[in-house]
Amino acid sequence: MADKIKLLLAALLVAAGIGGFYYYADAPLLYRVLGLLAVMGVALAVASQTRLGASTISFGREAYLEMRKVVWPTRRETMQTTLVVLLMVIIVGLILWLFDMFLLWAMRLLTGQGG
Repeated sequence: MADKIKLLLAALLVAAGIGGFYYYADAPLLYRVLGLLAVMGVALAVASQTRLGASTISFGREAYLEMRKVVWPTRRETMQTTLVVLLMVIIVGLILWLFDMFLLWAMRLLTGQGG
């Protein structure tokens, strides 16, 4: 029950922050954005105190650790892969164009239309 109250409080803080952002529309944009960010930070701090918030933070940390384990391709590998993909797109495009021209020829032959 306490988690639900904390999440409700966080949601109310977010709503109040957005409402305040538009309520003070005549204030400078910088102050409005900073105020909105501050309220969002407080809302995140409140939400992180719940079981759902803790598991979400844990998931984010684990995802970041997994991302650091990824071996990213080099520039050369990326360029080679891109060129292979472009070449295959061109080849498939030509095959489909030829197939379309064949079907057009066959339809003209069957229907007797065309010159």
